[in-house]
Amino acid sequence: MTPQSDHPIARLSTGEVRGRRSDGVQQFLGVPYAAPPTGSRRFAPPDPAAPWAGVRDAFDPGPNAPQRVRAVAGLTVAPLVGSGWVEGDDYLALNLWRPDTDATGLPVMMFVHGGGFVVGSKEAAVQNGSTFARDGVICVAINYRLGVDGFLPIPGIPTNLGLRDVIAALGWVQREIAAFGGDPGNVTVFGESAGAMAIADLVTSPLAAGLFRRAIIQSGHGAMTRDISVAQRLVAKLAQLLGIASTRDGFASVSTAALLDAVEKVSLPTARIDLRGPDGREPVFGISRFVPVHGDDVLPLPPLDALKAGAGKDIDILIGTNAEEMNLYLVSSGVRDKVGRLLSWFVLRKSQPRAWSALNAYGAGKRPGGRALTDAMTDLVFRWPARRFAEEHRGRTHLYEFEWRSPAFAGELGAAHAVELPFVFDTLACTSGPDGLLGQAPPQELATRMHRLWINFARDGSFPSAPFDRDTRQVYRVLADQAAYEPPMPAAAFLP
Repeated sequence: MTPQSDHPIARLSTGEVRGRRSDGVQQFLGVPYAAPPTGSRRFAPPDPAAPWAGVRDAFDPGPNAPQRVRAVAGLTVAPLVGSGWVEGDDYLALNLWRPDTDATGLPVMMFVHGGGFVVGSKEAAVQNGSTFARDGVICVAINYRLGVDGFLPIPGIPTNLGLRDVIAALGWVQREIAAFGGDPGNVTVFGESAGAMAIADLVTSPLAAGLFRRAIIQSGHGAMTRDISVAQRLVAKLAQLLGIASTRDGFASVSTAALLDAVEKVSLPTARIDLRGPDGREPVFGISRFVPVHGDDVLPLPPLDALKAGAGKDIDILIGTNAEEMNLYLVSSGVRDKVGRLLSWFVLRKSQPRAWSALNAYGAGKRPGGRALTDAMTDLVFRWPARRFAEEHRGRTHLYEFEWRSPAFAGELGAAHAVELPFVFDTLACTSGPDGLLGQAPPQELATRMHRLWINFARDGSFPSAPFDRDTRQVYRVLADQAAYEPPMPAAAFLP
């Protein structure tokens, strides 16, 4: 590093990169961690980035993965997932923020964005890592392949290419982070939603072993993977929609725009496709068609089975959920207050074979069906699987619950999915306002404290509550700032 220059320069194995200094932070944007996934590399594992001559300017974040961002009525989504597809080939890249000092041996945090494995970007304003750099941590945010290119197990090509990209980025951190003053032995990977699912999966992956010391899993877990044979039903459906063969050449022959059209069609709730496993469950509950698969070299076993066998036991884990996760989907869309018990059953039965019993366990028949559905799915989709992940992890595991309630949507959004992100990054301003996720005037004190919790865990693994186990069941509630025993929830009867 040359921290005293107007534009600090870092010397990497591939060449030098020039960053910018601002408000006590050095930032390096759009640094490639792998070669562009185009041509012969498109449906292949990531190759290392090619070396370059001279000094490469790292001022522009560059392109991201092809995607279509959907609008949400009454909510500004760009701060959460980015502004959409920025076209370009060289999108297997990262942004990096570090303190504007000559410090070395700094803790490192690498963020993996969410978005259902079909949207999202390292450019989303909510995840600006300069706040971590301000507080003495190197923060890295990455792009990775999405949708068809990243999570469709097309016969004849390697599976889980999006996960392989995340592994490649972690490998880059191991090789290059010392050039920025970081400690490759003290890396924490963290993410939210789909990003958290990816991290939970990689905790168990033999290909990711040794690449990170700690993991923070926000509103994610390891239960949302499919058997390859089940996921290939999606391959066949997309090929049918596109009029192509279910092969690498077939999908390579289609324009990106046509692929994105097909992804949108197959993602509709009305799309006729059965992605239930042999047990009759659809582990993703229709939220996304595109998820990692198990049964390959990346995930030889379903992640919970791998945890039981001791995978990831040397990794410290902080995992948690928000108290009202499904409100993001069912309150913002109006579904919660529109559907009755029968329609709620019809929705849930597509994913849960004992739908009537599950809804009854959450009060259907005694309260509006849509509210029972929302609470049941919050636990079935997010909260209980996160607890199961914590139960099966053989290493040290802490569990949190974020219960601050957003006043958005006339006070009904509550502790919904993604609400914790601006508090973790201490970036409240970008998600506040009339159409913001957090409504007006969210509490800065809570952001300051939660941001510090994440930093402390990344620095040395410390956390203010005892580790979670299936007997003492200590869950730390962030707003209350205290831990307590949490009994198993009704969803426990309906999931493995």
